[in-house]
Amino acid sequence: MGLKLAFFGSSLVSAYWNGAATYYRGILRALATRGHHTAFYEPDAYGRQQHRDIPDPEWARVVVYRGEDGLAKALDEARAADVLVKASGVGVFDEVLERAVLEQRRPGQLVVFWDVDAPATLARLEANRDDPFRALVPRYDAIFTYGGGPPVVAAYTKFGARACFPIYNALDPDTHHPSEPIARFRADLGFLGNRLPDREARVDRFFFETARSMPERTFVLGGSGWDDKPMPVNVRYAGHVYTHEHNAFNASSLAVLNVNRESMAALGYSPATRVFEAAGAAACIVSDAWPGMEYFLEPGREVLIAEDAAGVVEHLKRLTPESARRVGEAARRRVLAEHTYAQRALAVERALVGHRLELSA
Repeated sequence: MGLKLAFFGSSLVSAYWNGAATYYRGILRALATRGHHTAFYEPDAYGRQQHRDIPDPEWARVVVYRGEDGLAKALDEARAADVLVKASGVGVFDEVLERAVLEQRRPGQLVVFWDVDAPATLARLEANRDDPFRALVPRYDAIFTYGGGPPVVAAYTKFGARACFPIYNALDPDTHHPSEPIARFRADLGFLGNRLPDREARVDRFFFETARSMPERTFVLGGSGWDDKPMPVNVRYAGHVYTHEHNAFNASSLAVLNVNRESMAALGYSPATRVFEAAGAAACIVSDAWPGMEYFLEPGREVLIAEDAAGVVEHLKRLTPESARRVGEAARRRVLAEHTYAQRALAVERALVGHRLELSA
Protein backbone atom coordinates (compact mmCIF):
# COMPACT_ATOMS: atom_id res chain seq x y z
CA MET A 1 0.00 0.00 0.00
CA GLY A 2 1.38 3.40 -0.97
CA LEU A 3 2.38 6.08 1.48
CA LYS A 4 0.61 9.43 1.66
CA LEU A 5 3.07 12.34 1.75
CA ALA A 6 2.33 15.94 2.68
CA PHE A 7 5.17 18.01 1.25
CA PHE A 8 5.77 21.67 2.14
CA GLY A 9 8.14 23.11 -0.50
CA SER A 10 8.85 26.20 -2.59
CA SER A 11 6.90 25.28 -5.74
CA LEU A 12 6.12 22.23 -7.82
CA VAL A 13 4.44 24.03 -10.72
CA SER A 14 6.91 26.90 -11.25
CA ALA A 15 10.66 26.89 -11.80
CA TYR A 16 10.74 30.70 -11.66
CA TRP A 17 13.52 31.58 -9.18
CA ASN A 18 13.09 28.02 -7.96
CA GLY A 19 15.93 25.70 -8.89
CA ALA A 20 14.46 22.83 -6.87
CA ALA A 21 11.39 22.48 -9.12
CA THR A 22 12.89 19.89 -11.48
CA TYR A 23 14.18 17.89 -8.51
CA TYR A 24 10.79 17.87 -6.79
CA ARG A 25 9.02 16.92 -10.00
CA GLY A 26 11.37 14.07 -10.82
CA ILE A 27 11.22 12.46 -7.39
CA LEU A 28 7.51 12.94 -6.72
CA ARG A 29 6.52 11.76 -10.17
CA ALA A 30 8.66 8.63 -9.72
CA LEU A 31 7.18 8.05 -6.27
CA ALA A 32 3.70 8.23 -7.80
CA THR A 33 4.71 5.56 -10.29
CA ARG A 34 5.59 3.37 -7.30
CA GLY A 35 2.12 3.86 -5.83
CA HIS A 36 2.74 6.70 -3.36
CA HIS A 37 0.57 9.83 -3.17
CA THR A 38 1.80 13.38 -2.57
CA ALA A 39 -0.03 16.56 -1.65
CA PHE A 40 2.39 19.42 -2.36
CA TYR A 41 1.75 22.60 -0.35
CA GLU A 42 3.33 25.74 -1.79
CA PRO A 43 2.92 29.44 -0.98
CA ASP A 44 1.67 32.07 -3.39
CA ALA A 45 4.99 33.97 -3.41
CA TYR A 46 7.72 35.51 -5.61
CA GLY A 47 5.50 35.63 -8.70
CA ARG A 48 5.77 31.88 -9.17
CA GLN A 49 2.05 31.34 -9.72
CA GLN A 50 2.22 33.96 -12.48
CA HIS A 51 5.17 32.13 -14.07
CA ARG A 52 3.96 28.53 -13.96
CA ASP A 53 5.67 26.27 -16.48
CA ILE A 54 3.55 23.18 -15.89
CA PRO A 55 -0.15 22.75 -15.04
CA ASP A 56 -1.16 20.92 -11.89
CA PRO A 57 0.20 17.41 -12.53
CA GLU A 58 -1.78 14.19 -12.41
CA TRP A 59 0.87 12.58 -10.18
CA ALA A 60 0.57 15.02 -7.26
CA ARG A 61 -2.10 17.25 -5.75
CA VAL A 62 -0.96 20.88 -5.58
CA VAL A 63 -2.33 23.12 -2.84
CA VAL A 64 -1.44 26.82 -3.05
CA TYR A 65 -1.86 28.60 0.29
CA ARG A 66 -1.95 32.32 1.02
CA GLY A 67 -1.04 34.00 4.30
CA GLU A 68 -1.10 32.63 7.83
CA ASP A 69 -4.71 31.45 7.61
CA GLY A 70 -3.97 29.48 4.46
CA LEU A 71 -0.89 27.95 6.06
CA ALA A 72 -2.83 26.93 9.17
CA LYS A 73 -5.46 25.23 7.03
CA ALA A 74 -2.75 23.43 5.01
CA LEU A 75 -1.03 22.19 8.17
CA ASP A 76 -4.30 20.92 9.59
CA GLU A 77 -5.04 19.01 6.39
CA ALA A 78 -1.51 17.58 6.28
CA ARG A 79 -1.97 15.81 9.62
CA ALA A 80 -3.71 12.95 7.77
CA ALA A 81 -0.53 12.04 5.84
CA ASP A 82 1.77 9.13 6.64
CA VAL A 83 4.84 11.28 6.02
CA LEU A 84 5.04 15.00 6.67
CA VAL A 85 7.89 16.77 4.84
CA LYS A 86 9.25 20.25 5.39
CA ALA A 87 11.68 21.22 2.63
CA SER A 88 14.26 23.94 3.14
CA GLY A 89 14.00 27.19 1.21
CA VAL A 90 10.22 27.52 0.97
CA GLY A 91 10.86 31.26 1.07
CA VAL A 92 8.05 32.28 3.41
CA PHE A 93 7.10 30.95 6.86
CA ASP A 94 10.25 28.78 6.92
CA GLU A 95 10.94 29.08 10.66
CA VAL A 96 7.24 28.65 11.45
CA LEU A 97 7.07 25.51 9.31
CA GLU A 98 10.25 24.01 10.77
CA ARG A 99 8.55 23.87 14.15
CA ALA A 100 4.93 23.48 13.06
CA VAL A 101 5.40 20.19 11.20
CA LEU A 102 6.85 18.69 14.39
CA GLU A 103 4.01 20.03 16.50
CA GLN A 104 1.54 18.47 14.02
CA ARG A 105 3.05 15.01 14.45
CA ARG A 106 0.58 12.26 15.30
CA PRO A 107 1.37 8.68 16.38
CA GLY A 108 2.74 6.57 13.53
CA GLN A 109 3.56 9.58 11.33
CA LEU A 110 7.08 10.25 10.05
CA VAL A 111 8.28 13.85 9.97
CA VAL A 112 11.16 14.58 7.59
CA PHE A 113 13.25 17.69 6.93
CA TRP A 114 14.30 17.67 3.27
CA ASP A 115 17.26 19.98 2.81
CA VAL A 116 17.70 21.21 -0.77
CA ASP A 117 20.55 23.53 0.26
CA ALA A 118 22.48 21.71 2.96
CA PRO A 119 25.60 23.95 2.72
CA ALA A 120 23.52 27.02 3.55
CA THR A 121 21.60 25.32 6.35
CA LEU A 122 24.70 23.84 7.96
CA ALA A 123 26.62 27.12 7.68
CA ARG A 124 23.72 28.85 9.40
CA LEU A 125 23.75 26.32 12.23
CA GLU A 126 27.54 26.56 12.64
CA ALA A 127 27.45 30.35 12.74
CA ASN A 128 24.65 30.74 15.28
CA ARG A 129 24.46 28.56 18.37
CA ASP A 130 21.09 30.16 19.16
CA ASP A 131 19.52 29.25 15.82
CA PRO A 132 16.18 27.64 16.80
CA PHE A 133 16.58 24.95 14.14
CA ARG A 134 19.53 23.47 16.08
CA ALA A 135 17.17 22.18 18.75
CA LEU A 136 14.73 20.87 16.16
CA VAL A 137 17.15 18.69 14.14
CA PRO A 138 17.11 15.76 16.62
CA ARG A 139 13.30 15.84 16.73
CA TYR A 140 12.89 15.00 13.03
CA ASP A 141 12.65 11.31 12.25
CA ALA A 142 15.04 11.76 9.34
CA ILE A 143 16.91 14.36 7.31
CA PHE A 144 16.95 13.98 3.52
CA THR A 145 19.43 16.08 1.55
CA TYR A 146 19.62 17.06 -2.11
CA GLY A 147 23.35 16.45 -2.10
CA GLY A 148 26.50 16.64 -0.04
CA GLY A 149 27.27 12.97 0.49
CA PRO A 150 29.41 11.85 3.45
CA PRO A 151 30.35 15.41 4.60
CA VAL A 152 26.67 16.38 4.97
CA VAL A 153 25.76 13.13 6.72
CA ALA A 154 28.61 13.69 9.20
CA ALA A 155 27.60 17.31 9.81
CA TYR A 156 23.93 16.53 10.40
CA THR A 157 24.90 13.63 12.66
CA LYS A 158 26.97 16.06 14.70
CA PHE A 159 23.86 18.21 15.16
CA GLY A 160 21.96 15.21 16.48
CA ALA A 161 20.09 13.96 13.41
CA ARG A 162 18.55 10.52 13.98
CA ALA A 163 19.21 9.55 10.36
CA CYS A 164 20.44 11.36 7.25
CA PHE A 165 19.89 10.16 3.67
CA PRO A 166 21.42 11.94 0.63
CA ILE A 167 18.91 11.85 -2.26
CA TYR A 168 20.77 13.28 -5.23
CA ASN A 169 19.52 15.07 -8.31
CA ALA A 170 18.89 12.77 -11.25
CA LEU A 171 17.38 12.40 -14.72
CA ASP A 172 13.77 11.99 -15.74
CA PRO A 173 14.30 10.52 -19.25
CA ASP A 174 10.72 11.34 -20.25
CA THR A 175 11.35 15.03 -19.58
CA HIS A 176 15.00 15.62 -20.54
CA HIS A 177 16.29 13.92 -23.65
CA PRO A 178 18.09 14.67 -26.94
CA SER A 179 16.49 17.44 -28.97
CA GLU A 180 16.96 19.39 -32.17
CA PRO A 181 19.16 22.50 -31.79
CA ILE A 182 17.58 25.91 -32.29
CA ALA A 183 19.17 29.17 -33.45
CA ARG A 184 18.29 31.11 -30.29
CA PHE A 185 20.63 28.93 -28.22
CA ARG A 186 23.41 28.12 -30.73
CA ALA A 187 26.91 28.79 -29.38
CA ASP A 188 30.26 27.20 -28.67
CA LEU A 189 29.51 27.18 -24.94
CA GLY A 190 26.24 27.58 -23.08
CA PHE A 191 25.57 28.13 -19.40
CA LEU A 192 22.16 27.94 -17.73
CA GLY A 193 21.77 29.20 -14.16
CA ASN A 194 20.15 31.98 -12.17
CA ARG A 195 22.28 34.82 -10.84
CA LEU A 196 22.96 34.12 -7.16
CA PRO A 197 25.51 35.72 -4.80
CA ASP A 198 27.05 32.33 -4.00
CA ARG A 199 27.50 31.53 -7.71
CA GLU A 200 28.26 34.80 -9.50
CA ALA A 201 32.00 34.96 -8.78
CA ARG A 202 32.45 31.42 -10.10
CA VAL A 203 30.42 32.23 -13.22
CA ASP A 204 32.69 35.24 -13.73
CA ARG A 205 35.74 32.94 -13.49
CA PHE A 206 34.56 30.02 -15.57
CA PHE A 207 32.16 31.57 -18.09
CA PHE A 208 32.75 35.28 -18.62
CA GLU A 209 36.53 35.04 -18.35
CA THR A 210 36.48 32.23 -20.91
CA ALA A 211 34.38 34.37 -23.25
CA ARG A 212 36.82 37.28 -22.94
CA SER A 213 39.73 34.92 -23.66
CA MET A 214 38.06 33.59 -26.83
CA PRO A 215 36.60 36.59 -28.69
CA GLU A 216 36.29 34.52 -31.86
CA ARG A 217 33.92 32.05 -30.16
CA THR A 218 30.23 32.46 -29.24
CA PHE A 219 28.61 32.01 -25.84
CA VAL A 220 25.00 31.88 -24.65
CA LEU A 221 23.76 32.54 -21.10
CA GLY A 222 20.34 31.54 -19.81
CA GLY A 223 18.76 32.20 -16.42
CA SER A 224 17.16 34.96 -14.39
CA GLY A 225 18.79 38.03 -12.89
CA TRP A 226 21.63 38.69 -15.36
CA ASP A 227 19.93 41.62 -17.15
CA ASP A 228 22.23 44.36 -15.80
CA LYS A 229 25.41 42.25 -15.75
CA PRO A 230 28.20 43.68 -17.96
CA MET A 231 29.02 40.99 -20.54
CA PRO A 232 31.56 40.49 -23.31
CA VAL A 233 30.15 41.21 -26.76
CA ASN A 234 30.38 37.54 -27.75
CA VAL A 235 27.95 36.51 -24.97
CA ARG A 236 24.27 36.39 -25.93
CA TYR A 237 21.85 36.61 -23.01
CA ALA A 238 18.73 34.47 -23.50
CA GLY A 239 16.95 35.48 -20.28
CA HIS A 240 14.83 33.07 -18.29
CA VAL A 241 14.72 29.68 -20.02
CA TYR A 242 11.59 27.70 -19.21
CA THR A 243 12.03 24.04 -18.32
CA HIS A 244 10.41 22.85 -21.55
CA GLU A 245 13.20 24.70 -23.41
CA HIS A 246 16.08 23.10 -21.51
CA ASN A 247 16.50 20.21 -23.96
CA ALA A 248 16.92 22.62 -26.87
CA PHE A 249 19.31 24.78 -24.84
CA ASN A 250 21.49 21.78 -24.03
CA ALA A 251 21.40 20.48 -27.60
CA SER A 252 22.33 23.74 -29.31
CA SER A 253 25.90 24.39 -28.11
CA LEU A 254 29.12 22.54 -28.81
CA ALA A 255 29.39 22.15 -25.00
CA VAL A 256 27.48 23.27 -21.93
CA LEU A 257 29.08 24.51 -18.73
CA ASN A 258 28.25 23.45 -15.19
CA VAL A 259 29.30 25.85 -12.43
CA ASN A 260 28.36 24.90 -8.88
CA ARG A 261 27.69 27.50 -6.25
CA GLU A 262 30.73 28.16 -4.06
CA SER A 263 29.29 26.35 -1.04
CA MET A 264 28.19 23.33 -3.09
CA ALA A 265 31.58 23.07 -4.78
CA ALA A 266 33.41 23.23 -1.44
CA LEU A 267 31.24 20.52 0.09
CA GLY A 268 31.26 18.29 -2.98
CA TYR A 269 28.93 15.42 -3.92
CA SER A 270 26.39 18.02 -5.07
CA PRO A 271 25.60 17.77 -8.79
CA ALA A 272 23.16 20.45 -9.88
CA THR A 273 19.98 19.58 -11.74
CA ARG A 274 21.53 21.03 -14.90
CA VAL A 275 24.18 18.27 -14.91
CA PHE A 276 21.59 15.54 -15.35
CA GLU A 277 19.43 17.60 -17.70
CA ALA A 278 22.45 18.17 -19.94
CA ALA A 279 23.55 14.54 -19.73
CA GLY A 280 20.02 13.43 -20.56
CA ALA A 281 20.14 15.60 -23.67
CA ALA A 282 23.51 13.99 -24.57
CA ALA A 283 25.27 17.34 -24.25
CA CYS A 284 29.02 17.54 -23.74
CA ILE A 285 29.42 18.90 -20.20
CA VAL A 286 32.38 20.97 -19.07
CA SER A 287 32.24 21.26 -15.28
CA ASP A 288 34.11 23.02 -12.53
CA ALA A 289 35.98 20.65 -10.22
CA TRP A 290 34.58 19.46 -6.90
CA PRO A 291 34.91 16.34 -4.70
CA GLY A 292 32.69 13.43 -5.61
CA MET A 293 32.12 14.15 -9.30
CA GLU A 294 33.40 10.68 -10.19
CA TYR A 295 30.47 9.18 -8.25
CA PHE A 296 28.15 10.57 -10.93
CA LEU A 297 30.19 10.90 -14.15
CA GLU A 298 33.66 9.72 -15.14
CA PRO A 299 36.02 12.68 -15.68
CA GLY A 300 37.61 12.69 -19.13
CA ARG A 301 35.12 10.27 -20.65
CA GLU A 302 31.63 11.30 -19.50
CA VAL A 303 32.39 14.86 -18.37
CA LEU A 304 35.25 17.31 -18.94
CA ILE A 305 36.67 18.92 -15.78
CA ALA A 306 38.18 22.41 -15.60
CA GLU A 307 39.94 23.99 -12.64
CA ASP A 308 39.57 27.52 -14.03
CA ALA A 309 38.84 29.50 -17.20
CA ALA A 310 42.12 28.35 -18.77
CA GLY A 311 40.89 24.78 -18.44
CA VAL A 312 37.58 25.63 -20.11
CA VAL A 313 39.48 27.37 -22.93
CA GLU A 314 41.64 24.29 -23.51
CA HIS A 315 38.63 22.01 -23.68
CA LEU A 316 36.90 24.27 -26.20
CA LYS A 317 40.01 24.46 -28.36
CA ARG A 318 40.27 20.67 -28.51
CA LEU A 319 36.61 19.82 -28.91
CA THR A 320 35.15 18.91 -32.28
CA PRO A 321 31.48 18.11 -32.93
CA GLU A 322 32.44 14.43 -33.06
CA SER A 323 34.42 14.38 -29.79
CA ALA A 324 31.73 16.44 -28.05
CA ARG A 325 29.13 13.94 -29.23
CA ARG A 326 31.13 11.03 -27.81
CA VAL A 327 31.36 12.65 -24.38
CA GLY A 328 27.66 13.57 -24.38
CA GLU A 329 26.51 10.12 -25.44
CA ALA A 330 28.71 8.48 -22.78
CA ALA A 331 27.20 10.77 -20.13
CA ARG A 332 23.68 9.91 -21.27
CA ARG A 333 24.38 6.17 -21.06
CA ARG A 334 25.75 6.58 -17.53
CA VAL A 335 22.86 8.59 -16.13
CA LEU A 336 20.26 6.31 -17.74
CA ALA A 337 21.97 3.32 -16.13
CA GLU A 338 22.63 4.74 -12.66
CA HIS A 339 21.08 8.16 -12.04
CA THR A 340 17.37 8.31 -12.87
CA TYR A 341 14.62 9.61 -10.62
CA ALA A 342 13.13 6.11 -10.65
CA GLN A 343 16.27 4.97 -8.82
CA ARG A 344 16.16 7.95 -6.45
CA ALA A 345 12.49 7.24 -5.67
CA LEU A 346 13.39 3.69 -4.75
CA ALA A 347 16.03 5.04 -2.34
CA VAL A 348 13.42 7.39 -0.81
CA GLU A 349 10.94 4.54 -0.47
CA ARG A 350 13.48 2.26 1.20
CA ALA A 351 14.49 5.01 3.61
CA LEU A 352 10.90 5.88 4.53
CA VAL A 353 9.51 2.36 4.75
CA GLY A 354 12.59 0.99 6.52
CA HIS A 355 12.72 3.88 8.98
CA ARG A 356 8.99 3.61 9.65
CA LEU A 357 9.25 -0.09 10.44
CA GLU A 358 12.28 0.56 12.64
CA LEU A 359 10.43 3.22 14.64
CA SER A 360 7.38 1.02 15.10
CA ALA A 361 9.38 -2.01 16.25
